[in-house]
Amino acid sequence: MVKGTSRRVIVVDSPDTELFEQAIFIVRNDAMNRNGVTAQRLVDEACRVARTCGRTATCSKRSFFRRGSPALWGCIGAGGIALAWLLSVLI
Repeated sequence: MVKGTSRRVIVVDSPDTELFEQAIFIVRNDAMNRNGVTAQRLVDEACRVARTCGRTATCSKRSFFRRGSPALWGCIGAGGIALAWLLSVLI
């Protein structure tokens, strides 16, 4: 959400126009203050990221804990609670 401030953006046309028209990158405020960062380098990096995310699944990598179904994690949680209850009764 932008709160009335102006932001720098880079708009890159999608290499695969079947689903997406453009990718919009919001540039950090301090990006141009870093050593060796030029406007051309920002555009090149935005194009590289748009091409990479368009052809591979690296943009949507899921963490270890987000893999699996919610039912599986529910069963694991219920098993852990049952084990904790069993241990508390026996001790």
